[in-house]
Amino acid sequence: MKKSELFFNVLLVPIDFLMIFLAGILAYSLRFSTELSFLRPIVFDLPLSNFMEIVFAVSPIFIISFALLGLYSNNGVRKPWKEIFHIIVAVSSGFMFLIFITFMQREMFSSRFIFFAGWIFAILTVVFGRIILRFIQGWAASKLKFGFHRLVLLGDNSAVKTIQNEIKNKPVLGYRIIRKLRDFRIEDLEKIYKDPGIDEIILCSSNMPKERIQELLDFCQEKNIDFKFVPDMFQAQAALFEMQTISDITLIEVKRTPLDGWGNVMKRGIDIFGSLIGIILFSPFYILMALIIKFDSAGPVYVRLERISRGKKFILFKFRSMIDNAHEMKYDQNGDLKPEFAKLNERGAGPLFKMKNDPRITRVGKFIRKTRLDEFPQLFNVLKGEMSLVGPRPHEPEEIAKYKKCHRKSLTIKPGMTGMAQISGSSDLDFEKEAKLDIYYIENWSLFLDFILLFKTLVVMIKGDETAC
Repeated sequence: MKKSELFFNVLLVPIDFLMIFLAGILAYSLRFSTELSFLRPIVFDLPLSNFMEIVFAVSPIFIISFALLGLYSNNGVRKPWKEIFHIIVAVSSGFMFLIFITFMQREMFSSRFIFFAGWIFAILTVVFGRIILRFIQGWAASKLKFGFHRLVLLGDNSAVKTIQNEIKNKPVLGYRIIRKLRDFRIEDLEKIYKDPGIDEIILCSSNMPKERIQELLDFCQEKNIDFKFVPDMFQAQAALFEMQTISDITLIEVKRTPLDGWGNVMKRGIDIFGSLIGIILFSPFYILMALIIKFDSAGPVYVRLERISRGKKFILFKFRSMIDNAHEMKYDQNGDLKPEFAKLNERGAGPLFKMKNDPRITRVGKFIRKTRLDEFPQLFNVLKGEMSLVGPRPHEPEEIAKYKKCHRKSLTIKPGMTGMAQISGSSDLDFEKEAKLDIYYIENWSLFLDFILLFKTLVVMIKGDETAC
């Protein structure tokens, strides 16, 4: 899911909340209008301020109902009648829950008319709010080129023409076809990816050999590109992937990770909250560490290390645990390990370097590495969105250049301050096992797994386990 789509999807929540609140105010205003009061006199006392408090308190019930019925899921462009039907069911479910609560408390609401009018207005206002938002989203995609998907179609059959015509006739879909290719070579896709860019590839041919499909899938995963394909009859019946439609063409999307969509929103929210709390709580510690590091050895307090996050370089911050210019001592001008370091590498085969008794580590550095205190400045990377609290290890560009295709899947999500490999004795793991742990995390992510890994990280820090550094 692109950030623009995620933005509009997340925006649905506050808009629905406001529309529910507006529905309550409209129902109240109608009941207390002069015309209706004349026809049916008001025999109860319900100040507007009290009523607004009630509406504000019960509005989250409808948001929860909407979420349970999938009104915030990202399943492509929904058919309007289906979305309206789900809104009617969700609003009705919310009001049924309120009726049940009122009954259980043996209380009667002051006005049955406001209750009934609120139900009608809630359906109308929520539908109206979503129509306006979808219109803005479509307008932004077609006129401002904001959030459109740069699409490549692969194949030469009727499905290609159908999808092409549907996108042309419905700009609100937010697609712009960059290329149509009867056949493909990875080299050609690489060129298109660099300029003008690719957000999504749809494979329309179902006759392509499995080896070529796997090659295409590897390319999409490595480049963080959405991959969909038009299935044959058997695949459409047996597929366990996420399905959606454009016109009458069925598409199956191969999901890269559960972090797509709302999983990404929840994880980012926890990252922001956790990093802010950590930075505030440990601010005195930063000052203390700066004084200790300066007193122990010459050089800066922090080191700025080049790392890779989802295919892009960023600067990772750490407390300096080595002598100054330690990184330059390890690699030559070509990015290869210098011979004197290569022969001391304890990680064996693979692109990673590890040496337990590294002479470049300072006295203070040994302690802060053992307790992982050197990694605390990475909270600023997490706050900036370059890293996550939990994720794969952030590796060096020189290491990544030596990765095989199967290893590059670990680069499809943000690296983490901690993760499965980091708390599993990563200094003693060979590279293949570490890569498998990172890929397992990507494919099986959950908030519960993140909390477990954070808890285990605290245990590792308290124990001072060097094998988990």
